Amino acid sequence: MTAPDFPKWKKNNRKISMVTCYDATFAALIGRTAVDCVLVGDSCAMVVYGEKTTIPATMETMIRHTEAVRNGLPDAFIVADMPFLSFRKGASRAIDSAGSLIRAGADAVKLEGVSGNERMIAHLVGSGIPVMGHLGLTPQFYHSLGGYKVQGRDSGAALKLKADALRLEESGCFALVLECVPESLAGEISRSLSIPVIGIGAGREVDGQVLVLHDLLGLTGFNPRFARRYLDGATLVKDALDGYCRDVASGAFPSEAEAFIS
Repeated sequence: MTAPDFPKWKKNNRKISMVTCYDATFAALIGRTAVDCVLVGDSCAMVVYGEKTTIPATMETMIRHTEAVRNGLPDAFIVADMPFLSFRKGASRAIDSAGSLIRAGADAVKLEGVSGNERMIAHLVGSGIPVMGHLGLTPQFYHSLGGYKVQGRDSGAALKLKADALRLEESGCFALVLECVPESLAGEISRSLSIPVIGIGAGREVDGQVLVLHDLLGLTGFNPRFARRYLDGATLVKDALDGYCRDVASGAFPSEAEAFIS
């Protein structure tokens, strides 16, 4: 899969599946599945490091996690998030930041919002760096938005989202993540664009879906309405560790087969 394939898949009504990933072990597992593409998300700040928002993620954080995911997924299409403020310090800094993520193994970068970003997006795309947009609930704007809330509920906000989506397409984005917006609005936005809309909490009328891997595997206590748990991973991991502890306490582990006998 490449960036130009995204609009082609939309045209052919081919839904796109995307998950987040932050390390080589999970990346290798994803590589054995039908998942289409991977996002090295700045959500790693919350999932991996226990932060309350994505804002603490830095360029160094994103570079290291992108390298790890690429090591586990040598052939997959990988999108890496540009972290908070990494693309708001001028075109030169933005191109350096995006270039660092591409050198770390990303095939494309994702950035949040559109206001003030259009020229920079066009500059990145013109420099050979594919850009995925992100509208709706944009976690890096946590403080401005007043928390994690559904976006585009009133007519004015809906109109702005529609206009912003068109601006991103016109700026050169090959795809767009749309987060936490009403289903009907997401459908309108998708139908108005030639690039695919990948939803998270955006309902059924979009061109693909993205979820945080740890949410769909049930590894966290976070269970948002829009995330389906495909596995009770937390219970499975707990049971495995408890079994290990029981075997250590009883002497059942290690067995003769697991010991080096002289």
